[in-house]
Amino acid sequence: MNTTNSPRVALFVTCLVDMFRPSVGFAALKLLTQAGCHVDVPTAQTCCGQPAYNNGDVADTEAIAKNVITAFQDYDYVVAPSGSCAGMLRHHYTELFQTDPVWQEKARQFSAKCHELISFLVDVCKLTTVHAEFAQSVTYHDSCSGLRELNVKQQPRQLLQSVNGLQLLEMPDCEVCCGFGGTFCIKYPDISTRMVSDKVLDIQNTGAQTLLAGDLGCLLNMAGRLSRLNVPVKAYHVAEVLADMTQITPAIGKKQG
Repeated sequence: MNTTNSPRVALFVTCLVDMFRPSVGFAALKLLTQAGCHVDVPTAQTCCGQPAYNNGDVADTEAIAKNVITAFQDYDYVVAPSGSCAGMLRHHYTELFQTDPVWQEKARQFSAKCHELISFLVDVCKLTTVHAEFAQSVTYHDSCSGLRELNVKQQPRQLLQSVNGLQLLEMPDCEVCCGFGGTFCIKYPDISTRMVSDKVLDIQNTGAQTLLAGDLGCLLNMAGRLSRLNVPVKAYHVAEVLADMTQITPAIGKKQG
């Protein structure tokens, strides 16, 4: 990307990153900056509204969306290290404001500039390599929203190929849901547990030392199950590996002490 006319990118941090894994946000910031972007983190940002939207609370979702659109309206791009949140911003905001044409148009313009982090780096910034080292075998889980709503599939694998020492071992059924699904795991805990247990078996069958994914919700779900079953597989957000930040950031779910 031409750094003489750097695009103004706003980082949508996401709730889970903010509350559970801030290092993912710092990794995203590092990767975007290295790709030639001028990055801001608007302080007025809140949740994307997906939990309310998925539970039919349209009124609160519209109120949240108005706040997000206003906070991010002056930027060239809005980038989130989550296919789930990026999918909400890019696709579902345009389904709101059916009786308000002014806000519907604002939502349309806003959604058009929203991207998932890794797809933005590859598809928009045309990034092909990163300067990172991770001398371990890894397997990659394709999160549902990133894969099915945003076509995020080859982009993370392309960048992972440039990480020194990394060996990618594809798991069987890598595109199958891990059972998290936001509120799905709360509404249907038995089904969710079975799904994530099946996912753990797939992870184990690869023989990989580390699990990677692009959505923190999926990672927390899988890392939690790995820990409860005493499976010694570490978990990182793919951005942390690509940004070469694993040496200073403990793995997700890694037992301390």
